[in-house]
Amino acid sequence: METLSALVGEINSIVWGPVMLVLILGVGFFLQAGLKFMPLAKLGYGFSLLWKGRTSSGDGQISPFNALMTSLSATIGTGNIAGVATAVFLGGPGALFWMWMTALVGMATKYAEAVCAVKYREQDELGNFVGGPMYYIKNGLSKKWYWLAPAFALFGAIAGFGIGNTVQANSVAGVVESNFGVPPLYTGIIMMLLTAGVILGGIERIGNVAGKLVPFMAVAYILGGLIVLLINVAEIPSAISLIVTQAFTPTAAQGGFAGAAVWAAIRFGVARGVFSNEAGLGSAPIAHAAAATAGPVNQGLVAMLGTFIDTIIVCSITGLAIITSGVWTSGETGAALTSAAFESALPGIGGYMVAIVLAIFAFTTILGWSFYSEKCVSFFFGVKSLMPFRLLWCVAVPLGATADLGFIWLLADTLNAMMAIPNLIALALLSPVVFKLTKEFFANKEGGGSEAVAD
Repeated sequence: METLSALVGEINSIVWGPVMLVLILGVGFFLQAGLKFMPLAKLGYGFSLLWKGRTSSGDGQISPFNALMTSLSATIGTGNIAGVATAVFLGGPGALFWMWMTALVGMATKYAEAVCAVKYREQDELGNFVGGPMYYIKNGLSKKWYWLAPAFALFGAIAGFGIGNTVQANSVAGVVESNFGVPPLYTGIIMMLLTAGVILGGIERIGNVAGKLVPFMAVAYILGGLIVLLINVAEIPSAISLIVTQAFTPTAAQGGFAGAAVWAAIRFGVARGVFSNEAGLGSAPIAHAAAATAGPVNQGLVAMLGTFIDTIIVCSITGLAIITSGVWTSGETGAALTSAAFESALPGIGGYMVAIVLAIFAFTTILGWSFYSEKCVSFFFGVKSLMPFRLLWCVAVPLGATADLGFIWLLADTLNAMMAIPNLIALALLSPVVFKLTKEFFANKEGGGSEAVAD
């Protein structure tokens, strides 16, 4: 096992190395420039479509709003609490700046993913719409690129059991045990039953639960974070200055912080940013492909909001809370660092607040990722695999809650990066289609025609 762990660790250092970070940022910037920075300019229009998207407006299983909430259920998770804290711990305050940069270019990536997902989606034997990277590779690219489709599906199916299931269950069990004294096995069994009650009902039930739970939990965490920032309001200007300055200069060692080079700020900021908002990973378009939307561009404009909400809003609140409170030099890391930030501002309740929110975040991530991995598995085995997969997914929850997941975390993190490779290649190759559909959509809209462009 030690040899295997060393091998996976070596692969991890390669796939999350300079080439991957350049690929993620490079493809995102290429798409953003090719779209003439439309995702940033049309942010308000995207929110208006999201509000209208509470009701279905075309073919699909769930409303555009619930498609985004399903996507956010998977992305707003431990990455927003533990991931941001880890980035700051390893890369210093400057890591938050590079998370922001990843999000700004990632909005274009997420937009392109959703446009392609709806454009090239299919219907399975049950009449449900299915899509995502494996389908836009299969239906949008020539046969010589087909091998990328099963590669993505394989990586996604396996990675889901790690990053989207057992790791999340383990995080919940740990935080519940440390704050409330509940044994991990009990937490795992309760989460298994709750998960089964949702995912056995398919995407409609997942979408309905996400549509109610995600807005509630996100708003609750944002409000709690804003209270912390209000208490530390005098420190916000210096925190922002620290973030920007240390994005380009080394961070000196101080307190429990060992110091970090600029490369560490970039590496951990980008890597944790992608881990949090999943822009470029190819997971979110699987959910957006099921949306009952008027057209590909409509759903793309809704989808890009996921990256903005996840990183620019939620992750920023976590990062600023950690930095303004001063606990980033305490030597703590992960969820414990975020808990320390909230506890310092809200003694007696801050730590419990983070624990409860983390548990809900992680639970919804298990729901969202169940759909992603399910579609990756059904790409190989068809709809007959759906129920066996869902049962296996539920059984994995208590196993993850009670296991030592050091190797599983490493393997899942590695496979996440490997998911991104075929997806980013496909997005670059399909970019002319994305640009063309976008140009036609806004030309049609400005000409007074229908807002939608047909699939």
